[in-house]
Amino acid sequence: MEVTHTVPATTVGPASRRSALSARVRGPVLRFRDAARERMEALPFDYPPAVIVGADLALLVITVAAVVQRHSYFPNPLPLIAMFTAFLPLPLFAIFGVKPHPVLLKLSGMASCALFMIQPVPADFAPFVLVIVAGEVAAIAPRGLTIGFSLLAIAQLVAFDLAGYLQWGASGERLDGLPMYVLGILLGTFAGVMLQYQRRFLYQERENQAIRAVRAADEERRRIAREVHDVIAHSLSITLLHLTAARRALQTDDDVTEAVDALVDAERLGRQAMADIRRTVGMLDTQPARIAPEPSAADIDELVGDFRRAGLTVDFVRTGDLAAVEGAVGHALYRIGQESLANVAKHAPGAAATVRLDVGAEAAAMVVTNALPAGPPARRDTGMGLRGMRKRTELLGGTLSVGPGDDGWTVRVEFPLKGGGCPGFSTVLPGLLRTKPQEDM
Repeated sequence: MEVTHTVPATTVGPASRRSALSARVRGPVLRFRDAARERMEALPFDYPPAVIVGADLALLVITVAAVVQRHSYFPNPLPLIAMFTAFLPLPLFAIFGVKPHPVLLKLSGMASCALFMIQPVPADFAPFVLVIVAGEVAAIAPRGLTIGFSLLAIAQLVAFDLAGYLQWGASGERLDGLPMYVLGILLGTFAGVMLQYQRRFLYQERENQAIRAVRAADEERRRIAREVHDVIAHSLSITLLHLTAARRALQTDDDVTEAVDALVDAERLGRQAMADIRRTVGMLDTQPARIAPEPSAADIDELVGDFRRAGLTVDFVRTGDLAAVEGAVGHALYRIGQESLANVAKHAPGAAATVRLDVGAEAAAMVVTNALPAGPPARRDTGMGLRGMRKRTELLGGTLSVGPGDDGWTVRVEFPLKGGGCPGFSTVLPGLLRTKPQEDM
């Protein structure tokens, strides 16, 4: 049994035909638009496409007006040839990839204006072609080419006016409309020069922003390096003291309990150091995260206690109200005290240290002293610890002095407090009024 299926014919309505036609037309238009945008972006002038299109539209309006003015000369094709000559750089660039050099723009503009003025008309729009081209040349050309083209354009207008081809009114008097055309060329040149200067300033601003970004990144790296150095130096110094105490307890007294206590303290400090390092490295993360608070002046008591438990003899004296010390100053005092006590444990093992923190109405000062170790004088260098202390002090407008004194090796730092009246010139100009610091031990 044979079965035949009949497929109904589909009827294409007017709406479907219009949409199909629109799609066929839209495709080439979009491709042309994308190609034109790519071409404009490939131009070496770095102007927004709107500026380039605006200049071309202004030139199109001028040339169309000049062609319409010469309707009495039709069917002579000279006005149309002049109009095509004005836009000659466009097909050369779009088809052959010839970039619109300033010389090419000048030649095409002057040739187009000359072809127009061969057929004179009253109140001619053709010289305004030179106004538009003068602005385009001034926006992309060096100063010499800009001035040269302006003078050539003015000379061309003077020559055509003297020859009787440049008419302004019905009387046909010579040099009647020339001042207006010359003023237009000068204004076009000034507009192009302003665009070029704006582009140069934009380049300079971009370079300055890049330099500022690099400097900010370098400063951030140095700050993180200071933080990591302070944390590691402090934790390793105290850990080594605890390990030394544990070793001596086992070697001399066979005191396991004391050794275990020392190892427990070393483990605690190691974990604390790891947490500090994680917090510091976490500053590099771009995602928001909960960051633990930085140590402040109130934590100096605990800092001294860590060194005491590690076996370092530290005498701590504090005067004043710590509430008057803001966060940045308190953090700097903590880090400088941390670095100073770590240096005592490193360079003068067994020596007693004294830490004195005085908080007044206008300034907060801290002095860390220790007896000088026996033997040759310590080598003066500029290690990262000293550089970090100096940088912290400079950023907050304080003063720092490091070196041997009557009481031994002394680290003295002082920061002005914001709540203490007028900060004075030492806060405003710390680099000028800061005394020269001595070297670290």
